[in-house]
Amino acid sequence: MDSHFRKLRRRHDVSAAEEAAFCDMVAEHRRVGPDEVVIRAGEPLHESTLLLDGWLARVKDLRSGSRQFTGLHVPGDFADLHSFTLGRLDHEVVSLTECRLAIVPHARLKDLMERNPRLARILWSETNLDAAINREWTVSMARRSALARVAHLLCELSIRLEVAGLSDGMTFDFPMTQNELADCLGLTTVHVNRTIQELRKRGLIQLDRRQVTMRDVAALRNIAEFDDSYLYLGKAPL
Repeated sequence: MDSHFRKLRRRHDVSAAEEAAFCDMVAEHRRVGPDEVVIRAGEPLHESTLLLDGWLARVKDLRSGSRQFTGLHVPGDFADLHSFTLGRLDHEVVSLTECRLAIVPHARLKDLMERNPRLARILWSETNLDAAINREWTVSMARRSALARVAHLLCELSIRLEVAGLSDGMTFDFPMTQNELADCLGLTTVHVNRTIQELRKRGLIQLDRRQVTMRDVAALRNIAEFDDSYLYLGKAPL
């Protein structure tokens, strides 16, 4: 739960008692391998999934066989907190790597929210943050160039992983294949490869052994027109 609490503490003042209440919600832990469907679209859900280790993706499949990633989850993220109110998902959640998950029954979520309205507001802010990230992804795929899309995603992931204690702001594990990156950015694999090579050629990134080093963060932010305000890194008065 450490990554989750790091994420919460970055945006909220959370007491030890409140952290203990979050831990009490967890009913079990599960492990899944890479490339597994963790949550299927349309299935009734009675629990939400908190990612402890690994990477997950939200995926929409098309009849043509192509797919689009609509979100990435890193340690500390709830993958489907919105299922608490919706009861099901309109998309699938798949594992990109081996993952360790904490399972939170909706009955326990409901009990927590009724007993502690402040923690309910904190969880609500988590879903609002997901929505803010999704809006920024929509802008990327609709208006940003391929170079800006890749740069923007790397800038975002660097911050999200730093918040989770998994990046120093420049270097972080990056387990995605170029095919997965293409599905994430709405590009072809060939276009992704060319874009990565261009960023390397400019000396902006180093990518090897599934690890990224952002060698010129300022230049990458400039290319992406990256503004981290949508990640709401300040503490909210709840």
